[in-house]
Amino acid sequence: MGILPHFLVIPFPVQGHVNPLMQFSQVLAKHGCKVTFLHTEFNHKRSKTDVSEQDKIQVVTLPDGLEPEDDRSDIKKVFLSIKSTMPPRLPKLIEEVNALNVDNKINCIVVTFNMGWALEVGHNLGIKGAFLCPASATTLACAVCIPKLIEDGIIDFEGNNLFYFTNFHN
Repeated sequence: MGILPHFLVIPFPVQGHVNPLMQFSQVLAKHGCKVTFLHTEFNHKRSKTDVSEQDKIQVVTLPDGLEPEDDRSDIKKVFLSIKSTMPPRLPKLIEEVNALNVDNKINCIVVTFNMGWALEVGHNLGIKGAFLCPASATTLACAVCIPKLIEDGIIDFEGNNLFYFTNFHN
């Protein structure tokens, strides 16, 4: 049958990213791809996702760096914790997954917004990567344009509209 494409799928650990990427993973599996889906340990424990062996989807976990009692609705706190905790652990996880799949190693990493660091880790290991945005195209365009809006003085770092105040209140 040959070697199947093997994807490592890493969503930001919020429902609006996890669910679409799990659905994406199931489509990949139905088309014959092998998928390793990375959950945070916290999300995996509370997840009701039932993944069968026949789906060619394997679920693995890494800690998000937060304590169980920490507020995971504080997205900034989650992001900063993940960014400091997961990148140094991801290469070892990839090595372990590849050791179990010697003839079918991970050859592509797919991530959502805020998990771009994983593409850099993959690149350093010679693994190609892709960014998948589960939000609307408008949301993605806005997020991509924020640095330019700050640079042009339209908004400040807090998101305040400087253009309106400068041009209409002077």
